[in-house]
Amino acid sequence: MNKEEILGMADHTYLKQQATWRDVKAICDDGIKYKTASVCIPPSFVKRAKEYVKENLKICTVIGFPNGYNTTEVKVFETENAVKNGADEIDMVINIGDLKDKNYNSILEEINKIKEACNSKLLKVIIETCLLTEEEKIRMCEIVSKSNADYIKTSTGFSTKGATVEDIKLFSKYMVEGKGIKAAGGISSFEDAENFINCGATRLGTSRLVKIMKEL
Repeated sequence: MNKEEILGMADHTYLKQQATWRDVKAICDDGIKYKTASVCIPPSFVKRAKEYVKENLKICTVIGFPNGYNTTEVKVFETENAVKNGADEIDMVINIGDLKDKNYNSILEEINKIKEACNSKLLKVIIETCLLTEEEKIRMCEIVSKSNADYIKTSTGFSTKGATVEDIKLFSKYMVEGKGIKAAGGISSFEDAENFINCGATRLGTSRLVKIMKEL
């Protein structure tokens, strides 16, 4: 794959706590210039960013981020508000404690309620793989496959580790056909990105690829 094709699969991401409008505007400019799949930004900037980019770039934002333990009602409100403000894609964090407690139906119900609140917008489900056992990862593949969500996603980038090739291979093995796979966190080069894609990733969450292009 060439660099342009890889960038077209990347959610150009800036989710740092100290994000300013100047930072967000800059990654929007970069997203348009390098034709990324979207920019993934904090919810508080969604409305301004969508007004700024109009239809030239998709805006993605995060829900229940980064810990996932908000109530479902709060996550649903966050989602409705983000969509109202112009978000094209939603990346939600599961309640990891529910997974550890084997409350699988609760997780499935929450995902589907959030997907309904998306009003047909794409929903990606972040499961934070670095905190899970292999059995829990497989269980989440089954739950997301059964749900109305569009993607399973590895990581927030705010925990102990990001995406691994092993996790993407696991997702590819256990996710049903038609569901997307997003690798996020720790993608440091185009070689990394292509490796994740070859293992089954259909979307990438990263900020480094655009930085590399700018340096070139």
